[in-house]
Amino acid sequence: MIRDIAKEVIIKEAEAVEGLLEKLDENFDKAVEAILKTNGRVIVTGMGKSGIVGKKIAATFASTGTPAMFLHPAEAIHGDLGIVTSGDIVLAISKSGDTSELHQIIPAFKRLGIPMILLTAEVDSPMAQRSEIVIDCGVPSEASPDNLVPTASSTAAVVMGDALAVACFRERGFSAEDFAKLHPGGSLGRRLLVRVSDLMHTGDKIPTVPESKTVMETLIVMSGGRLGIAVVVDANGKLAGVFSDGDLRRLSERGEHFFDLPIAEVMAKNPRTISPDAILDEVLQRCEQFKITVLVAVDDDKRPVGIIHLHDILTSKLV
Repeated sequence: MIRDIAKEVIIKEAEAVEGLLEKLDENFDKAVEAILKTNGRVIVTGMGKSGIVGKKIAATFASTGTPAMFLHPAEAIHGDLGIVTSGDIVLAISKSGDTSELHQIIPAFKRLGIPMILLTAEVDSPMAQRSEIVIDCGVPSEASPDNLVPTASSTAAVVMGDALAVACFRERGFSAEDFAKLHPGGSLGRRLLVRVSDLMHTGDKIPTVPESKTVMETLIVMSGGRLGIAVVVDANGKLAGVFSDGDLRRLSERGEHFFDLPIAEVMAKNPRTISPDAILDEVLQRCEQFKITVLVAVDDDKRPVGIIHLHDILTSKLV
């Protein structure tokens, strides 16, 4: 019985969100264009549950490159309107489109010449008539039995706000690295800001052998490096290949004497490499994609400049 209630709520809210697809029209385009042209901030405002939704939307905008802040309507009419400037744009949220506290601050926006975007379920409401752009967020019904508690409608408003924020940052070309710069304290931010060059083994810590060496000579160097890999270079110092613990295991399974073989005959000749300027997230993606734990960092001339091991990233606690 309890799970049936939960299923009913989830279904109703999912249907409400899906119903927004049919409501997307030129007003959504106009809203995104207006936000992108704004020199100031997106001032998000709403009362009650709409205010809680507004705080989330403002946070999403701000974290994705669109300066934004939440303005509480009740506080606004008691002095906080002073934070609003003529270069801003307002994103108001009101299911009824007739919230008294919002009505009281609209004249201040008008005096400053600030355009207002309204997210509402009532596109013909008094507030809609006073707004420059109206986006329909109406839902067939709430998920509560009495159809009174804001549930599906608040979910729909959140989703529409997210759609606006994502459309804006994609139009701006906001990148993962841009996102990381705004989130330096989180694990994702650290993954996207820290470079391979910050963690890679360099100089004499790179177990390197010329391709003229034997397997035995390579194993000695590889053992000393303790990275499970040896980097093989040609006469010009460019990467020729690598020899790993896995290569040794496969070679030993052949059941023949191989210690005196030239390493050039048994090395992996097309190893996976990475730029020292690459971010850690790219390292993680490549390691996952190719099922490997080590990457050789090379410069523009294909010369090895470092080795990055998955273990180095994990022990750094950056992920």
